[in-house]
Amino acid sequence: MTATSKAEQLCSLCRSLFERGYSVGGAGNVSVRLDDGGFLVTPTGGSLGRITPADLARIDAAGKPVAGPKPSKEFTFHQALFDCRPEAGAIVHLHSTYLTALSCLEDLPTDNALRPFTPYYVMRVGYLPVIPYYRPGAPEIGRDLARAASAHPVNAFLLASHGVVVLGRDLEDAVNNAEELEETARLAFILRGEKIRYLTEVEIAELGGPARR
Repeated sequence: MTATSKAEQLCSLCRSLFERGYSVGGAGNVSVRLDDGGFLVTPTGGSLGRITPADLARIDAAGKPVAGPKPSKEFTFHQALFDCRPEAGAIVHLHSTYLTALSCLEDLPTDNALRPFTPYYVMRVGYLPVIPYYRPGAPEIGRDLARAASAHPVNAFLLASHGVVVLGRDLEDAVNNAEELEETARLAFILRGEKIRYLTEVEIAELGGPARR
């Protein structure tokens, strides 16, 4: 896919996420890896619902802005993940309602904030490690995400009191992963106080889900 096609797809999917309430205002950011090793990134402070291809920042393979407006200040943690996950083609960072609510709970298990109870969560995400709270844009987020991504073979990480970071093979895959994860979090809140049937380790293994380390 050409850079132009990727830019158009990025804007279309960002609008879709915004229109369905996965981001509000200027929250959230999305990036996609280009064939030349560079990246397209949503702009700093830009609303996912109102960006056009001309609004996207272009970053070269070394992480240097080469065209467009100033990229999201949180691209530093995107790049940290891209560096340690060469198979990732796109990253979506959202402040979606249920995952952000989950991120604000005290005493979350840091190895997995969301115990699996549906096969789709396992197949698309795996499990959900938690990154400690840092102010938005802090370099420690990228450092801790890179460490977690090296230790955990999963497609998403929960940022405490902040939101979620989701990876995918390409942009559509990353968005699909983010949608499935948000739905799983929504179901988890709906089921709070009920007796949930969680998947067993055998069932998780049958789905090809990663084992927690």
